[in-house]
Amino acid sequence: MILSKYPFWHLFIVLALFIMSVDANAVPSFSRQTGAACSQCHTQSFGPNLTPFGRDFKLGGYTLGGGKETNIPAVSGMIEGSFTNTKGDQDLTGTGYNKNNNFTFDQASLFYAGKVYGKVGAFSQFTFDGFSERLALDNTDIRFADNDDFFDTPVSYGISANNNPTAQDLWNTTSAWGFPYNGSSVQPGVGTSSVIDGAFATQVGGATAYAMIDNLLYLEAGGYTSLSNNVQKGLGVADAGQQQIDGAAPYWRVALQKDWKGHFVSLGHYGMIADVFPARDRSAGTTDRFTDVAVDATYQYMANPKHIFEVKSTYIYEDQKLSASRIINASPVNARTYLNTFKFNTAYTFDQTYGVTFGYNKLSGSNDAMLYSVANGYVSNRPNSEFYTAELVYVPFGKNSSYLAPWLNLRTSLQYIGYSQFNGTTQQSSSNNTFMINGWLIF
Repeated sequence: MILSKYPFWHLFIVLALFIMSVDANAVPSFSRQTGAACSQCHTQSFGPNLTPFGRDFKLGGYTLGGGKETNIPAVSGMIEGSFTNTKGDQDLTGTGYNKNNNFTFDQASLFYAGKVYGKVGAFSQFTFDGFSERLALDNTDIRFADNDDFFDTPVSYGISANNNPTAQDLWNTTSAWGFPYNGSSVQPGVGTSSVIDGAFATQVGGATAYAMIDNLLYLEAGGYTSLSNNVQKGLGVADAGQQQIDGAAPYWRVALQKDWKGHFVSLGHYGMIADVFPARDRSAGTTDRFTDVAVDATYQYMANPKHIFEVKSTYIYEDQKLSASRIINASPVNARTYLNTFKFNTAYTFDQTYGVTFGYNKLSGSNDAMLYSVANGYVSNRPNSEFYTAELVYVPFGKNSSYLAPWLNLRTSLQYIGYSQFNGTTQQSSSNNTFMINGWLIF
C-alpha cells in the first residue's frame, strides 16, 4: 500500500504538526479510568515501556479506578506512519512500494483497554496493517486479578488469557513489548528468531496463572495452543506458512524484583517448550521440538522524575530438534541445532518528553548448509546477525498539566539501525542500514 493512495495521510501530518503545539495524553482510556497521567505508567509518557506504577497497574488486571470520567467506554484509537530510507535498495517487488525512500501508513488500531467488570480487565487491540492491508486481532490480554494476605505476606494473583506468549509480561525485556517499540514493514529484517521471540504472536490462545509475593517474587505458569485455521481466518491472522503447536506448549516465568528509593531492579527467567508441525504439515508423523530458555534483567533509575535512566537485557537459548522438517523438507542437515539471541538496550529520558535509546542485538546459531542456505537468504550457512539501533524521541504530551488530557498523545521519533552482520555475512551487510522517521498518534 502506497501513501499516495491515501490522501488523508497529508491531513494526518498537518493534524499531527498542529497537535505538537499543544499538550495532551497517551493510552487515553487507561488515563481516563485512573485519573493518572500517562507519564505515571509509561516512561517517555507514551508507548509500551512501563514504570513501576505501570507494572502494578497491569499486574492488577487493568482495573484500578480513580478517574472522574467513569461513564466513557474504555476505548482508544491509534494511527502510525513513517518514512523509511535504507542505504541500499530493497526488493519490494509486488508490494506496490518503491525500492527505497517509502512513506508508509503502518497501522491503525482500535483498543479496548481498561476495567471490564469487577476484578476483570482487558487490553485488546484490533489493527489494520497498512502493508498487508489486513485487519486482525492484535495483542490481547484479558485478566482476572485480586490480592490478599497469606501468613501476613501480601500476594497479588490472577489469571491471564492472551494470544501472544509474553504479551502478559510486566517487564519490557520480552518480544511483545520490547525495544524497539515501533517499526515499518518495508524495513529489512534478519531471517530467523526463536519461537518465544514472536513466532506465535496472535496465532495462539493460552492462559497462565500468576502470583506476585510481597512485591518481590513473581511466579507464573501456563500453556498455549494454536488456534484452528478457521478461527485464525476469522481473526485475520491466518498464515499458510506458520507452525502449528501439537497439543499444548508449556510456558513459565519467574522473576525477582525490588523497588527502593527510586531504584528498580529485576532479574528473571522465562521459557517455553513447543512441539510443532512445520507449516501445519503432519505428513512426517512427528514434530519439531523447540525448547527456549531465557534470562533477563532490568534496572530503572527514577528517583528524580526529570531524569530517568534504564538498562534492559535478555538472553535466549533455543534448542531445536527438527525431526519433522528433516523428513518433509530434507532440511536441516543436522538433527539438532540451536539459536542464541542476545538483546541489550539503555535509555535516558528527560522530563518524560525527550528520550534517547541505544539497543544492541546479536543472533548466532548452528552451521547448517541446508537450513541456512543461500536459497533461504543466508550466507556462510549460519543465521548470524549483529546490529545496533539508535533512537531519538520527542513526546510533547502526557503530563498532568497537559492540555486536552486525557484525550490525545503524540510520539515522534528518529531511528537508525546499523548492521555489522546480516544473515550470516559481514560483506555488504551495511546496505541494510535503515533510517526511519516515525509519527505515532493515539487518542
